This record gives sequence, C-alpha cells and structure tokens, in this order.
Amino acid sequence: FWGLAGVLHRRRAPRTALRPLFFAAVFCGLEWLRGHVLTGFPWNPAGAGWAAGSAPSQAAAWLGVYGLGFVTVAAAAALAPLFGPGSIKARLGVAVLGLVALGALFVTGEVRLAGARTTLTPTVVRIVQADVQQQAKWDEANFNAIVQRYVNLTSRPGAATPDVIVWPEGALPAVANDVFAGPVGEAIARALEPGQVLLAGLSRAEQPDEGGDWRYYNSLFALHDEGPQLRVAAVYDKHRLVPFGEYLPLGQLMTRTGLRSLVHVPSDFSAGPRPAPISLPGPAGAVQPLICYESLYPGFTGRGQDRPAWIANVSNDAWFGRTSGPQQHLNLAAYRAIEEGLPMVRATPTGVSALIDPWGRIDGQQRLEPGESGVIDARLPAALPPTLYARIGDALFFALLALGLATLVRKRTFP
Repeated sequence: FWGLAGVLHRRRAPRTALRPLFFAAVFCGLEWLRGHVLTGFPWNPAGAGWAAGSAPSQAAAWLGVYGLGFVTVAAAAALAPLFGPGSIKARLGVAVLGLVALGALFVTGEVRLAGARTTLTPTVVRIVQADVQQQAKWDEANFNAIVQRYVNLTSRPGAATPDVIVWPEGALPAVANDVFAGPVGEAIARALEPGQVLLAGLSRAEQPDEGGDWRYYNSLFALHDEGPQLRVAAVYDKHRLVPFGEYLPLGQLMTRTGLRSLVHVPSDFSAGPRPAPISLPGPAGAVQPLICYESLYPGFTGRGQDRPAWIANVSNDAWFGRTSGPQQHLNLAAYRAIEEGLPMVRATPTGVSALIDPWGRIDGQQRLEPGESGVIDARLPAALPPTLYARIGDALFFALLALGLATLVRKRTFP
C-alpha cells in the first residue's frame, strides 16, 4: 500500500502544502478497501500503530481507527517535504502543521484519560485460560484432560462467585451437539453453580432439512445453570469467517483442483447473521460477542437501542504459536473498546486473555500472558456514554478522505 500510494502521489499530487493530505487519503483509502473488499483483512491498520490505551489511541473514540490512521499518516507525511525541493518557508510550515497534529493527538488523549474514572458494576466475570496448545488440542487422547482442565478452572473457588464465566473460541475439540448430550455436558453442569452463565466457544452442527446437508457454525453459547440442568439461553454464530481457515473461497472450484485438501478445510463453516448483541440471564445484561477475526472490524457492535453493556471477544490465538500475533491481536481488539466506549472481556486458550476497560487499558493484574494457565476474576466496568464514533461511525474518516482527495481539484497555486 505504501508503494501504490507513493506512485499515485508522485503522478497526481498537488504541490508541497497539500501533498501530505493527498498521500494520507490515497494510503488510508486503500487501507479501508483492504479491510472491506472480499470480506476484508483489516490487520494492523495505520491507526492501530499506537498502543491501545495510550493517549494518541483515544482519538479513535471520535475518529475510529481509520480516522486516527489518516491523521497519523498525514502528520508523518508532512515531515517528508523537508527533504524535497521548493520554498523552505512552505516546507517548514507543512512540517510544523504535521507536528501540531501529532501533538494534538497526545494532548487531547491525555485530557480524555485524565478524566477517566472507572465505575465497576456488581457483575463479576471469570475469564478462563486453560493453556491448551493447538497441536495437543486435536489429539483424541487428550480430550478428557482438556475437559477436566476447563471444568476445574471454571469451578475454582474465588473471592467472589462469578456471575459470568467465559471460555475461549473452540474451547473443546468437539461439536456442541455431542458435548451437551453426554458426560461432558454433565461435568460442565456440575462445575457451575445455580444462576451462573457460561459463555463457551464451541462449533455446532445443524441440519436444516431432514436428509439434507449438515451446516457447521463457529458459535458462542450462553449456558445458564438453572439447577438440575443447563439451558441454552442464547447462541451467537460467527458472521465474518476467515478465508482458507474457516471456509474456502470458490469452494467447489477449489475442491475440484485439490486445494481444499492442501489447506485442511474438509468442510466450510457457514456464516451467521450480521453481529448483534445477545441478552444474558442475570445481572450481566446484553453483550456483543465478537469471535476471533471479528474483533478486527470496527462497527460490528450494536448501537442505539441495541447497544450492549459490554463486548465478549473469544478467540483461538493458539494458531499464532510463539509469535507476536497474540499481542497484536490484543491491541487490535482493544480498539473496539475505545471506539464504542465499552468494556471488553477477552478469552483465548493460550493467551493473551484480559479485561479491557472502555479506554482500551488493561490492568496488569487482569491479564494472562501466553503460556499461562489460570483465571481472571474481576468486576465488570460500566459502559461509558456512547462515543462520537459509536453515534456516527466512520463519517469523520470519510470527510477527511474527501478533504484529502479534494486537493486534486484545487488550483496549483501553492509553492
């Protein structure tokens, strides 16, 4: 994207004073397309280059991560004319404006954080991280041990009884249909106390028509302990699937060419409806589930009358192994908390699991690193009033984009 933006910048850009805006518009416009075309892959947009919870990241509450990226790229590009031709006065002026924009990100962010006062709700959540490695997960010999590990962590005594317990995406290597019907479901029920809710990431199978093809979903189940048995209070099906991981684009063609066997996707998952909050029994209220990849996408959280009280992000970051991937994914997910002004509960099987406040911050005591096994027990922070971004979405980003592209039609009277 840097290369393509640079080519367009050299061929079409206006003179020195407006070039940073044009470059930012081209670069960030292409970045937005990367995040939306063909399901999109919005991994590490420029705005997320700031650590979530830092002062500059707070601008995402107004601009979203794409708008923050525009300001960041334009400010950085404003320094480039210092090393080019043209009037030194004009080049210095543009650089100063860029530094002012960067300074504004820090100042406004510090002001927002200075007024940040976390209010805790009575709802106690428990985040379970069992540290089950991806390679061991699918070894049939390990199945009972994996179930026991999750059950033990779920029932571990704590300072307060959790209202909601959160397991990660794909916690158990089994289809929910089988889990609930046998001894595993009974073990889960024994681990819960009456009134507790378990949010468990599990795949599920559904046969819409008798004798027809089965459909498979990557789901989050809300299980409510009502005494002698568990009740499925709600089910959320993942909407945005991972290409080549959860489904094969052009599936029939790829199957005929043999590519399906190469990428190890024996059968595609089906996509659920567009993300919407689910209501939980008890004090936890409405929650917006985001399963793994979905936490990369701004705007997947309910708004207006559908606004939830918190976000539950369950993910299987064990795929990353010992890389920087889990840390990057955590940072990207935390931007959804800043944009929406909502706390986020994040559960993964191997880390990083964390409780994130509505400013994108993580208390060191409310975080489990890769390789750690344990639980996080914490009271859920209260939601903030809807942010500007929560009310208008990417409108300011598109206004900035239009401003940058409009420099093409300005008369080239600038030195």
